[in-house]
Amino acid sequence: MDSIAIRQRLDALITSRGEDYASLSRRLGRNASYIQQFIKRGVPRRLSESDRRLLAEHFGIAEHLLGGPAADSGRAMLQRPGLARAPDDFVMVPQYQLAASAGPGALPGVEVPCAAIAFQAGFIRDLSAGPAEGLAVLGVEGDSMFPTLAHGDQILVDTGDHLRLRDGIYVLRSDDALLVKRLSLNPIARRITIRSDNEAYPSWPDCDPDSITVIGRVVWVGRKLG
Repeated sequence: MDSIAIRQRLDALITSRGEDYASLSRRLGRNASYIQQFIKRGVPRRLSESDRRLLAEHFGIAEHLLGGPAADSGRAMLQRPGLARAPDDFVMVPQYQLAASAGPGALPGVEVPCAAIAFQAGFIRDLSAGPAEGLAVLGVEGDSMFPTLAHGDQILVDTGDHLRLRDGIYVLRSDDALLVKRLSLNPIARRITIRSDNEAYPSWPDCDPDSITVIGRVVWVGRKLG
């Protein structure tokens, strides 16, 4: 397996679990910069068998996904009861770090992803009929969509689903900022109402669909509890 793909996969797993390079390196009994050097610089060129086995067990994935022999692919790695083994096929979705003011409107293509998050491929297929390349993870700022979306939530946006507007939550571009709003379509007049789920914020009824720029439809939300 390609070394770059292995390093990207490991980096995405670390990000999606909210872990850090140093603590994971110490878990392996290595110096604090070991994992960072492997991911960012490719040093060492490949993981040792013992490191690979410990990382696979830690993340609950098959060892061959980190460069091990394919014969290991059928072995369940997860040791914690109550959790199923992570599937072998998953999709890496870019995550963007967006601010509340100028700059976020550059998504996608100009805005550079800050990380990638791993989603199981079957889960993605259930959420979106479009290609996985059209997906992006964005952060929510503010409380205008509370209680549906809260400040700090991570939302999965299908940027390929913006031509066939229908009722739902969408990411819109307004000048140089991105907005997350609920759209309601009048099927007769073909006009759009832009709403905030938080009643403290205004809504914009009877909008011309051609007057708004839709980035994509929100298909999933992740939230940190506590």
